[in-house]
Amino acid sequence: MSPAVVERAEQIVAELATNAALHGRVQGRDFQISLTLDPTTGTIRVSVTDARGEQLPVVRADFATPADSESGRGLLLVNALADRWGTEPYPPSGKTVWAEVGPRSR
Repeated sequence: MSPAVVERAEQIVAELATNAALHGRVQGRDFQISLTLDPTTGTIRVSVTDARGEQLPVVRADFATPADSESGRGLLLVNALADRWGTEPYPPSGKTVWAEVGPRSR
């Protein structure tokens, strides 16, 4: 496994877990992180499931976040680091945000 793929996946885990903890919380319910490796392609899939299915992630333009803000750029990072990412419903009321990272061709 390429260190570059692992480093990208680590950053994505941090960003998606932070978003779930800050924005996906419902009292008494936790979030779940799942990492899956496809050994054929060398692709890692990061999935974070939380209880707030009505609150879908939105990538905002960087200029929408004040320059001195310490937050607000997580999904911009996920968008830049992941080969692809998206959301899926998690019945009855949650959602899963996932991202995939694999070896990039040069």
